[in-house]
Amino acid sequence: MSRLEYSTLESTSKWRNLPSPPGFSKSSSSSKGSSKAIAPTTTPEAYDQLKEKRAWDLAISPAKSLPMQFFMLYMSGSGVQIFSMGIIFMLLSSPFKNILGMNDAFASFAPSASKNPKSFSTLPLQKLAYLACNLLTLGVGLWKCRSMGLLPTGTGDWLAFETRGTAPELSLF
Repeated sequence: MSRLEYSTLESTSKWRNLPSPPGFSKSSSSSKGSSKAIAPTTTPEAYDQLKEKRAWDLAISPAKSLPMQFFMLYMSGSGVQIFSMGIIFMLLSSPFKNILGMNDAFASFAPSASKNPKSFSTLPLQKLAYLACNLLTLGVGLWKCRSMGLLPTGTGDWLAFETRGTAPELSLF
């Protein structure tokens, strides 16, 4: 059985004048099983900057989901049904879950020099933005509850606790 020799194709190929792809090293690809270790190209500072950027992405992620939640609230209607109540429950419970697990969520984005990645002082601006976005989501849920009539905001909701004054006596004769 004959073997194909690919090394001869490189010299006769019509594509030999093309530059190598970015990141391609002919010396490392041609050495079969070389024991040379490739040096890392990123520094710890660059890695920390990348982690900080990803922390900002996580911080504003609750705000990115607000348009979809508005659409779900619109589609659920203003009546009190099981579907709309499920969406309201999800909208009201997810900010509390997110806020309680905030330190665990941001622990993987802590800088390399951080002694305790789960402390409150690690990435404070990102955590404040995350908290604000979750409070905004909670506000949207409370607004929907108010528009459905589930929150006691009108005077008619509190009439049982209201005292009435004595009516003036009127006489027609």
